[in-house]
Amino acid sequence: MHAQLLRWSNLPFHVLFGVTAIDAHRSTRTGLFDVHTHAIDESLPDLSRVYPHDQWPSIERIGDTEARLMFGGRPYRRIDHRCWSPEARLVDMDRERVAVQVLSPIPVTFCYRATASGTAELAAAQNDFFARVVHQHPTRFTALGAVALQEPDRAVDELRRCMREPGFLGVEIGTRVGDIELADPSLDRFFAVAHELGALILVHPSDQDLPPRLTGLGLGFGAGMPIETAAAAAALITSGALLRRPAVRICLAHGGGALPGIIGRLDKAAIMAGESVNSADLPSRLAAQLWCDSMTYNHLALQQAIAVFGRDHVVFGSDYPFPAMPDPFDDIVANLPTDLRRRICHTNLEEHHGALPGSGNDPLPIAGRHRRAYGRPVALDVD
Repeated sequence: MHAQLLRWSNLPFHVLFGVTAIDAHRSTRTGLFDVHTHAIDESLPDLSRVYPHDQWPSIERIGDTEARLMFGGRPYRRIDHRCWSPEARLVDMDRERVAVQVLSPIPVTFCYRATASGTAELAAAQNDFFARVVHQHPTRFTALGAVALQEPDRAVDELRRCMREPGFLGVEIGTRVGDIELADPSLDRFFAVAHELGALILVHPSDQDLPPRLTGLGLGFGAGMPIETAAAAAALITSGALLRRPAVRICLAHGGGALPGIIGRLDKAAIMAGESVNSADLPSRLAAQLWCDSMTYNHLALQQAIAVFGRDHVVFGSDYPFPAMPDPFDDIVANLPTDLRRRICHTNLEEHHGALPGSGNDPLPIAGRHRRAYGRPVALDVD
């Protein structure tokens, strides 16, 4: 695999990515690494027959290119072939100058309140699907897998399995695990193993966890998701969890949600409770350990996120292929200073995960490097 990746890295950009020679030089400068995209297998297993007392996602096809994503037997949202077809995604990626997409689960599939063995089966099936896509198009896709976080030991096993497969950068998780906060000590081992493996943890809110008050007001997307993310992040910061997990790369979706807007208030609360204004443990200083994506839809909000998390801890995200995508696609980063734009769109991720496929530097990604530490990998089903 190393030799094969090395050969790919020496190919011209337009051969790798299917763009014209005229566009090749421009694409190497502007092609995006999109860390926040979602995908799902059109053949997702329906576990409702095996675990009838739980709510599970399933796919109901309604045409050649469209389907309904169901949850608990009820329609959740309409999706199209861009969710499961890498070929359809590649058309959009070439048009929008996206060099690499990081695939991740649709949050409704987290299923942390369901039977853990079923959630583990669902997570493994999704990860096998991601592995097949990455295997088919190793220069264009990487992945963040799924885990059954309600049983941390199962989650650790699946995290290790993912990180032994080239192309996986880490996993995506929710903002809470049922009624358990991410800050809970019961999850310390999971985060310790994530650090051991160099895994990136993308924290993404799920509709199932949003406050009923906000969803009832039609504010689930606009206010519920950023508030839910901020609550999870604030708990990580103020509970001591980040002090117990100081080096884990945790990336908050949607620009960190509402956290940048409340960080000053969290500092004031800590000072009122007796924390020194010069303390390294002030929330604003601990927040700098976290990461976020660029999905703020607002230039001032993005600048605030950069101020809180740091210019080296922000990565590009789009929410592809859903309607929440920015329009224009790269609008939020297009007018940033050149160096900052390149950091967000390219190098911030590469500095921690090795050169991503097609980037032209060290061709061995972090998952490949872990093969050396753990011996022969347990391969996912990519046949």
